[in-house]
This record gives sequence, C-alpha cells and structure tokens, in this order.
Amino acid sequence: FFHFYTGICSALKLTVPSHTIHGIEGQPLHLSVDYNFNATASEIQIIWLFERSQSNPKYLLGSVNQRVVPDLEYQHKFTLMPPNASLRINPLHLSDEGNYIVKVNVRGNGTTAASQKIQVAVDVPVTKPTVHTEPSSGVVEYVGNITLKCTVDRGTRVAYQWMKNGKRLHAGPNYTFS
Repeated sequence: FFHFYTGICSALKLTVPSHTIHGIEGQPLHLSVDYNFNATASEIQIIWLFERSQSNPKYLLGSVNQRVVPDLEYQHKFTLMPPNASLRINPLHLSDEGNYIVKVNVRGNGTTAASQKIQVAVDVPVTKPTVHTEPSSGVVEYVGNITLKCTVDRGTRVAYQWMKNGKRLHAGPNYTFS
C-alpha cells in the first residue's frame, strides 16, 4: 500500500496538443506544453528533441530549473522559458517538419519522468495563380475550343477550383478538367 501511495503522490502529467500542429513557413510557431505534479520538486528538467522520419532524434535544447542549455547549432532558432515547457520555433522552415519530443524529469522524493510527442507540419502559403489561355487570340463562338491553364509557383496542399459567375464549374459536355 505504501509503495502505491508514493507512486500516486509524485504523479507527473504532461499535456500536449493531440493533433498535428500546422505552422507557416517563415513564421514563428509555438508548441504548447503543460505539466503538473503533486509533489515538492528539488529539480525540474525539460528536454526537447526533434526527429524526422528514418533519422535519430536530435537534441535541440534543455533546462534544469531555470538554466537553459541549447545545442549551439540551433540556439537562435528555439526558445524555452522555464519553468514553462513550451517551445518556440522562429523562423519555421520546411526542414522543421517532423516530430518534436518533450521530456520532463522531476526530482523530488525520487525521480519521475514523462515524455510526449508533437507532430508538426509546415505549410507554404500558396502564391497568386497565373492563368494562360490557349489559343491566346481567343476563339469564335460555337467554333473550336479554348484551354485555360492555371499554375502557382509555390504552395503546399494546393487545390484548384474553377468558377464561372461565382458558381463552381463541373465537368460536362462543355467543360473538361485535367
């Protein structure tokens, strides 16, 4: 019974967003982390790691109590303000897409640890579309076809939708889409 009681006494709860966090390329991104424990702590350690698929996790930065120890390679990109465990990434690049792992260690009457993973996706804003007409001279009514080609230079998860007079166009005898 006593052992069970100490386990409950020093329980550490770590809460992170359960869904994928979407950030915008070039903008800052805040990864929100909450933790609580019902014991007196002599030391609180926070560690942040980053992993891309098929690669080993990389240490980004960590803290013991209020002292932050960054990986010097990334010290200007990642910010941690202990005792808050949340991480700020600024600026966000496409290469920052992946999993961020936060680990919190609390030393009190023994050491308790908890870790969580946050998935980050980086979105690139869609640039203004350009439309090309072929043939560029236009066509005579009821004679020949005209092709409209729409392209964007940059953007993630681009979806195209053609409209006529504010109404969505659907494929039919007069319109084909490719």
